[in-house]
Amino acid sequence: MSLGKKKIVNNISSKAQISIKESSSILESFLFHLKNNKNKKIKIFNFGTFSPHVSPNRIGRNPRTKQEHEIKSMKKIKFNSSSNIKSILN
Repeated sequence: MSLGKKKIVNNISSKAQISIKESSSILESFLFHLKNNKNKKIKIFNFGTFSPHVSPNRIGRNPRTKQEHEIKSMKKIKFNSSSNIKSILN
């Protein structure tokens, strides 16, 4: 089961006892902060670290025709969870 924005907003609203509009604003401002600081590392204590990562150029293949083509490098966001989150999950 996936957890979408709507469910996250509802969870924030019920846990913090604030309106859905306010919790939506909180989530949107967090995501805006992540997007605008794409070249910086963002560390959240007891949660994890979001850091920029550049994937290298690589060769991709069409599974039907087996034709090769180059996949260009691209910027991605990498997430490393903290030891607290890892212990909760395991």
